[in-house]
Amino acid sequence: MSCSSCKTKNNNPKGCKNNGVCGTDGCNKLNVFNWLSNLNPISNETTNYYEVRFKNGRKNFYFNDDDNLNINIGDAVVVDSKIGFDLGHVTLKGGLISIQMKKRKFNPNESDDFAIIRKASQEDIDLWIKNRSREEDVKIKSRTIASKLGLSMKISDVEFQADGKKAIFFYTANDRVDFRKLIIEFAREFNTKIEMKQINLREEAGRLGGIGSCGRELCCSTWLSDFRVVTTSAARYQQLSLNPQKIAGQCGKLKCCLNFELDQYQEAITNFPKRKTKLKTDKGIAICQKLDIFKNSMWFSYKNESLDWYEIKADDVKKIIEINSTGKSISKLEDYSIIRESKNEKAFV
Repeated sequence: MSCSSCKTKNNNPKGCKNNGVCGTDGCNKLNVFNWLSNLNPISNETTNYYEVRFKNGRKNFYFNDDDNLNINIGDAVVVDSKIGFDLGHVTLKGGLISIQMKKRKFNPNESDDFAIIRKASQEDIDLWIKNRSREEDVKIKSRTIASKLGLSMKISDVEFQADGKKAIFFYTANDRVDFRKLIIEFAREFNTKIEMKQINLREEAGRLGGIGSCGRELCCSTWLSDFRVVTTSAARYQQLSLNPQKIAGQCGKLKCCLNFELDQYQEAITNFPKRKTKLKTDKGIAICQKLDIFKNSMWFSYKNESLDWYEIKADDVKKIIEINSTGKSISKLEDYSIIRESKNEKAFV
């Protein structure tokens, strides 16, 4: 989970027992294994760049051309900032950097050329830990100030720069917020430069962390960084109940995992007759009630007897459609229905 799960409660450490200052800084969130570490660099222009990770998986690229500074993955390094310096951990170096830069559309010629100053000393780490320990109290105070000013916003997280000269306040809001007075109050109260950054509800859930209904850590707090639009049609394709309590995640939005297997379901459904298909029988018209992709079958019922369902293989449904296309009708659905050995099978449909 994210670092906010590791902080103390009633002076007792939670999570991995490191009080939010573990060496990896993020409980292994968004780790990248460099499979190209033993290969020659892809481009000489990007080999001097390193990927550095900060709190809750926030990453950026930093330049270093000092050959005497032997930087390895996992090292704590001090990096340049617009104001002062910050401390992070190296997560990637070598040939894979150019691929990551291209993926994130990072152009070294158009971006601020921030550099790695040095490897972090014990004094740097102590200062970083000291400022990190302020974040929870500052977050609580900032929420109180925002409430007094009557602003419709929620302060989700606070991140201090390693030297304490800057603090980033992450917030969520439904509408546009005028926080000019808020910044003045924050600067007066916390005596540091203030930066406000709006995040969406999915990003907030990722920063806070948690356990999903599947029993595993939230995808957004461990590895997911590309938040794509999720629609109710994804649930319909997978024959899922449209109960908001079941298909909504911790953020209150539709679960991102609804998209994970959507392409496979869409491809599989193309092998089935359309859901609107009606079968002509001597007992009357039969309509489709549901699909079962895993069993490659469809469930039909007579139009006038909607409570009695009959399971028919998709291939048999196609044969019935061919018969109907000639103007003929089948005798009854029961002739094509699959009979299961278990008498209670139908109760779980």
